[in-house]
Amino acid sequence: MVGYDPKEDGRINSKFEVAVAGSVSGLITRALISPLDVIKIRFQLQVERLSRSDPNAKYHGILQAGRQILQEEGPTAFWKGHIPAQLLSIGYGTVQVYKTLQDAVVTMYRTEGPLVFYKGLTPTLIAIFPYAGLQFSCYNSLKHVYEWVMPANRKHSENIKNLLCGCGAGVISKTLTYPLDLFKKRLQVGGFEQARAAFGQVRRYRGLLDCTKQVLQEEGAQGFFKGLSPSLLKAALSTGFVFFWYELVCNFFHCLKRTDS
Repeated sequence: MVGYDPKEDGRINSKFEVAVAGSVSGLITRALISPLDVIKIRFQLQVERLSRSDPNAKYHGILQAGRQILQEEGPTAFWKGHIPAQLLSIGYGTVQVYKTLQDAVVTMYRTEGPLVFYKGLTPTLIAIFPYAGLQFSCYNSLKHVYEWVMPANRKHSENIKNLLCGCGAGVISKTLTYPLDLFKKRLQVGGFEQARAAFGQVRRYRGLLDCTKQVLQEEGAQGFFKGLSPSLLKAALSTGFVFFWYELVCNFFHCLKRTDS
């Protein structure tokens, strides 16, 4: 995992073990937070206000959206797009409106050609560097704050500290880069208006700047943060779980070595 120093905490983990720990933590975390990702993307793609006062709004809250998705599409709907999300999350928003990954790939390629798989790449590239940097910077800073704030006799285990600091880092970094994530999802599903008709109004965007302009004009500045609440919950749990499982697996490998020796 980026930023890992095997000498920092006295553990001796090989590069292979660190890679395995990072992969396992990502795999488990993605599976656990997939339902929140589904709800977040439904919110991001909804042009109507996320409010009970809007009669045309299909979704207006996390619990309400969860119940409606469960009733209309069944429990498996919360893991729509899970396989491509595990491989590469860039196409997740589009795959959710199709039955299978194969159906999505074939339809997308036939209707719009190979470039369709790179829709939303610009905001993705713009966001990925500051998000990753903020995530690890905040994580390290919060760990120092935790050590300073918590009295020695009230400090919890290292795993709890990693979980709490990871959650905080995820919330901060996700909030600061969230609008770019919304633009990415809007651009990714362009061209699939018929498949998305059941979810409400649809819009066409010519690029990142046009998407920004339309969202601002039609939905206001708050439109940039649609789905922020499930996104923050997802970010907190996701980042927290990633660091939690990562540290746990690294400790597991370290304990195995100590036992063998």
